[in-house]
Amino acid sequence: MGLICAVTFTDKGRLYYADPGELRPAVGDHVLYPTGEGPEVAQVMWAPQWTSDDVGGLPALLGMASDADLEATAGARRKRAYAKVAARRLIREHGLPMKVAGVDYVPSANRTVVYFTAPHRVDFRALVRDLGATLAGRVELRQLSARDEARVIGGIGSCGRELCCSTFLVDFEPVSVRMAKDQDLPLNPLRISGACGRLMCCLKYEHPLYQSAIDNGPDMGEVVDTPDGEGTVVGRNVPGESVVVKLTADGRRSTCALASVCPSRQAHDRFYGDGAPGSAHASPSGSVSTAGSTAPGEDPMP
Repeated sequence: MGLICAVTFTDKGRLYYADPGELRPAVGDHVLYPTGEGPEVAQVMWAPQWTSDDVGGLPALLGMASDADLEATAGARRKRAYAKVAARRLIREHGLPMKVAGVDYVPSANRTVVYFTAPHRVDFRALVRDLGATLAGRVELRQLSARDEARVIGGIGSCGRELCCSTFLVDFEPVSVRMAKDQDLPLNPLRISGACGRLMCCLKYEHPLYQSAIDNGPDMGEVVDTPDGEGTVVGRNVPGESVVVKLTADGRRSTCALASVCPSRQAHDRFYGDGAPGSAHASPSGSVSTAGSTAPGEDPMP
């Protein structure tokens, strides 16, 4: 058990967790967060709070940000904005099929990193030379994939919320079309693709639930017994734990709880009863007793 807080480096950006140590910053305060390039100024989004999780591996805050740290951060922000404009201008002058996705600046090393996307490999050696002369420092260009571009730029998904990759996802997990099929989603690329043009990462979130329902529940077209009679499974609602059954008697469709058509649950109810007062319960010896009845030799309760 220990204290934990969350900070961000950009407005509405990804949260990074840290051990506040002896510090007690409030929401909105600026602190120094350790990174591979040295301490960087971050804004507190979650005030320190106790948690039962192990926080031993989290980075510890280095202290509260001073006015000099805030001024250096503002200068780096202006440097990034200038570098982005210069990079776009030089790309047009060199006629390269590149699009600038983001810029990062490391003041301690006077190094500017330009992230870009391109349909294929690009020879940008002349661009790096001219960009380094313009910015008067070391320049690196890194090509991003479609998913990394969406993570850097951000945006709004089809659900109306900010993209998962730009807010909380740490790594991209593999997503397949099979996951969309298991969830009975239309295989329309416009419906199952994210802002990056690839399959939506959220298809991975509920897939284990659907996989469990497929493995343990009745199959489509299977004949089952329901409280309304025998029927055929024609649909299912996995989040609601129910199935749609077409009754054999009259062709009517009935929505039943998954437990009511599960063979193991039906066997359980036949053996133990439904648990209601007055229902029959079978004992292991085969005798049947009624809930609320008296045992032999006992007086009934008043």
